[in-house]
Amino acid sequence: MKDLTIRTITGLIFVAVIVGCILYSPVSYVIVFLILCGLTTWEFCTLINKHLNCQINKFITTTASAYLFVAITAFNMNVTGAEIFIPYLITLVYLLISELYFKNNNVLMNWAFSMMSQLYIGLPFALLSTLSFIGVNKGYGENYNPVFTMSVFAFIWLGDTSAYIFGTKFGKHRLFKCISPKKSWEGTIAALITAVIISQVIATFCNDFNPNNDLINRIAWAGLGLLVVGFGTWGDLVESLIKRKIGVKDSGAILPGHGGFLDRFDSSLIAIPIAVIYIYTLNQFM
Repeated sequence: MKDLTIRTITGLIFVAVIVGCILYSPVSYVIVFLILCGLTTWEFCTLINKHLNCQINKFITTTASAYLFVAITAFNMNVTGAEIFIPYLITLVYLLISELYFKNNNVLMNWAFSMMSQLYIGLPFALLSTLSFIGVNKGYGENYNPVFTMSVFAFIWLGDTSAYIFGTKFGKHRLFKCISPKKSWEGTIAALITAVIISQVIATFCNDFNPNNDLINRIAWAGLGLLVVGFGTWGDLVESLIKRKIGVKDSGAILPGHGGFLDRFDSSLIAIPIAVIYIYTLNQFM
């Protein structure tokens, strides 16, 4: 009971901070997710170095992820042009060349996990800014639209909650027994149903997909909810597989009852790119 209380309190505080920063202003959004991007990348690198005997340059790798977040955010806000990505490309080249000058036995592993951190963590966090500034064609702070960003997290959080509740009570058929023994088909189906319900609540107040046709708008929101929860489940399993191969239960211990930052954003890391692809694809036809 004590562990459940700690987990609940930590979760509520975490959600309140995230939601508050997203809704308050684009500045608070950028600050909090820049910090989260850096902390999650640092945690991933620490995990790899400690358990796989690698020597990833945590400072440069984390800086690269954080810079990618800033670069894509600034580009989406029309603050700068594509030239802002040049320092990031230089950093990637540095991560490759620098290994030539260190006597490390795991050079290939260092390269592989350094680049993986950018694709697996840096890019999804950066793409979150694409969701937050979709349609920006003016200057700083204009057309900041937190609806898509908030909806992605709402789908994931509420989907996870329903999956846990229904999975615990009715779960009999394992989804991926060899990777995550506690996940069940029953819980996953409950999460997908919850996503559809939540999508219709959002569609009642937000016509961002199609302001002229309520039915199409509702169908589009339902599609987003299903994709986010579906791919979010895969995201959770991907991180579970990483931890299983490394031999750890949690990615960290910074969040009491919840593990580390990677544990909290594992679903988002796969769901965010899919949401961007989905929304941009629909924008071509609506």
